[in-house]
Amino acid sequence: MARKIIYVVGALLVALLLVALILPFVIDANRFRPEIESALNSALNRKVDIGNIRLSIFSGGVSVENISISDDPSFNKEPFLKAKSLSVNLELLPLIFSRAIHVTGLTIDEPSVTLLRSPAGNWNFSTLGAAPGQTSNAGATAPAPASSNSATSDLSVRTFSLKNGTLVVGNTGANARPHTYSQVAIKASDLSYTTQFPFELTANTPGNGSIKLTGKAGPLNSQDAAATPLNASLEVKSLDLKATGFIDPSAGLAGLLDFTGNLNSDGQTMTSSGKVVAAHMQVVAGGSPATQPVEVDYETSYALKPQTGQLKRGDVHIGKATAGLTGSFSNEGTPSVQMKLAGQNMPASDLESVLPALGVMLPSGASLKAGTLNANLAINGPVDKLVITGPVNMANAKMTGFDLGSKMTALAAFTGVSKSADTEIQTFSSDVRVAPEGIRSDNLNLVVTSIGSMTGSGTVSADHKLDFKMLAHLGSQSNSSPQAGLAKVASSGGIPFKIQGTTSNPQFIPDVAGIVSGLAGGLGNGVANGAKSAVPTNTKDLGQALGGLFGNKKKPQ
Repeated sequence: MARKIIYVVGALLVALLLVALILPFVIDANRFRPEIESALNSALNRKVDIGNIRLSIFSGGVSVENISISDDPSFNKEPFLKAKSLSVNLELLPLIFSRAIHVTGLTIDEPSVTLLRSPAGNWNFSTLGAAPGQTSNAGATAPAPASSNSATSDLSVRTFSLKNGTLVVGNTGANARPHTYSQVAIKASDLSYTTQFPFELTANTPGNGSIKLTGKAGPLNSQDAAATPLNASLEVKSLDLKATGFIDPSAGLAGLLDFTGNLNSDGQTMTSSGKVVAAHMQVVAGGSPATQPVEVDYETSYALKPQTGQLKRGDVHIGKATAGLTGSFSNEGTPSVQMKLAGQNMPASDLESVLPALGVMLPSGASLKAGTLNANLAINGPVDKLVITGPVNMANAKMTGFDLGSKMTALAAFTGVSKSADTEIQTFSSDVRVAPEGIRSDNLNLVVTSIGSMTGSGTVSADHKLDFKMLAHLGSQSNSSPQAGLAKVASSGGIPFKIQGTTSNPQFIPDVAGIVSGLAGGLGNGVANGAKSAVPTNTKDLGQALGGLFGNKKKPQ
């Protein structure tokens, strides 16, 4: 009896194996194409085209070649997704006997996905899976599905896998430049419109960086995929800001970012906290990469609609220098910020490393070795046209490798300006404005111990050219030369001069018209007050003084 049972079971197994081998050749799986396309159309609310379908008994599903999913028509006429193959795991008995489709898993191989952002800040994937007739974020009505045999709320996918993917990110503008993310992979399980599901996303970013996002999402939002709740951790390494596709390359904003943090969204508001480390940071066009990393510990809150957020905490660290960054930001239309940056007693030697990022260049060979800096700055405007304004103050600084006295030899005729390998700065203060077109400095006040004080205002262009008008209030004379007399004449109103050239090679040039005007007024006042001994009393003496001022070695005839 037992032997007969074994024979029967063995025969059944052989029969089932034969059926499994023969069935794919007997049943043309392509006859199920309309139902499969209809189900996908209904689930995704996008037109779906598929190629050849093969039935796979052993894997429990079908394999689809050359799948294409249309884009939101208000964004793009080209496909949103194209893939080499799509494997659909199904419950086969309902499929064969009642033509009912129960999807248990999806695997997409070598997909190419295009993500586009509209000028209003909306994305083309937001209407993916939206209900029929749902208005898209770009303002158009989402296409109605080809069929609605099953409600989206009944759809669930037991396993989902996307491998060897390519992601192209760009804008819908005429001059948009696409940026490609490679080796995109997604793993998820138990996707549903009613429950939360775990997932993992990894990708290589443009410029050899990487992204890893892991956590839980869901339930899927049937109206807007971007509003699906999320609880995840994000790790980014060596993200090249210029190559992301999210920032206009002409903005001048650049750098390599490392990021670790958490993202939490209820579908309406997203909160995030973590650390950003920016290496080779550059903030303005015409600037140069910072030589020291900038670290920011932050906390933010972001409203998905209307795409505005608050930076609740931003602790900025540059070496031992620390500043606080707070304010608001918006991604609606052109991304913009309204921020405040405040720092007190920050070591100037640490801040020197980030000055080039702001377009501030020290003279060639110069370096800040001492001193502290206070700043209270406002940062406003579109991220590609940031404007930074506010007062800065520096005290007890030492600039090595730069002799200000030797640069002011033309003014040395007025006083005993000493020369030194370094420049000791007692105080420096100014109201600054840093913008794409360059830097403006107003109410500038510089006190150098060995020289005196200098006041004025001027600009540094985007290509680092200087144009400053200054007054020098130089130290007292220790001799009775004609130049000493000129110094006394000019001491009450200051000696006018200009700073031109470039930031790497500044040129200190006497303002001739201003000097002559000041001397003429001073001579008159000196004679009126009987101070003739301190003032050149004839044209020969005056010529000698001016000759000394301009470094003329010949005495006037």
